[in-house]
Amino acid sequence: MLYLIGTPIGNLEDITLRALRILREEIDYIFAEDTRRALKLLNFFDIKKPVDSFNEHSSIKKKNKILELLKDNKNVAYISDAGMPVISDPGTELVNICLENNIPWDVIPGPSAPITALSASGFYGNRFLFLGFMPRDKKRRRLLRMIKEENLAEVFVFFESPERLLKTLKDIFEIIGDVEIFIARELTKIYQEYFKGAISEAIEHFSSGVKGEITVVFKNKLLTKNNNGCIL
Repeated sequence: MLYLIGTPIGNLEDITLRALRILREEIDYIFAEDTRRALKLLNFFDIKKPVDSFNEHSSIKKKNKILELLKDNKNVAYISDAGMPVISDPGTELVNICLENNIPWDVIPGPSAPITALSASGFYGNRFLFLGFMPRDKKRRRLLRMIKEENLAEVFVFFESPERLLKTLKDIFEIIGDVEIFIARELTKIYQEYFKGAISEAIEHFSSGVKGEITVVFKNKLLTKNNNGCIL
């Protein structure tokens, strides 16, 4: 059986009791997007199992190895670097391997950066669209124009690199306008930071640079303010 197991996005204590039990008692082999990060997690909880890599660049030989283990009635776990497999992380191919070969699979849910950021944002989360990693340059601007012109959702969530955050914020400001935005940096980690305000304020706040993993949430609606200057 294949298990897709959610792992902490920062704080190792966020792993679930069920995930720990499955990893300790049920799993024969673990495949991970990055074996170094996987071993950090496993060593922290004193879990000793064979670990091998599997990512978007893995060869057919590696996929066949996983398939043979599953056909040999071994329990295989797949964990991504952080959060849930398949959500902007590898794992889809392994699910399809199971579907194509009539092999059972299951998901052990855990933390997810997009949902964590949305929960912290204060925006209503009943109609949102997750964009994954924001594309670069022309593709980014094309996507933002589509978001402005079409009623795709009320709230959008995406990942961005520190190097491109300021460019992306400026593109949103230029194409969509001075919308309300929430930026979560280093979620659940020691240097976690939340920023919420107008996108013009975010541009000023992050103009001197930024580090770490970033999740962005913004509303596809121009800001309105009351007489006291408060955002409505």
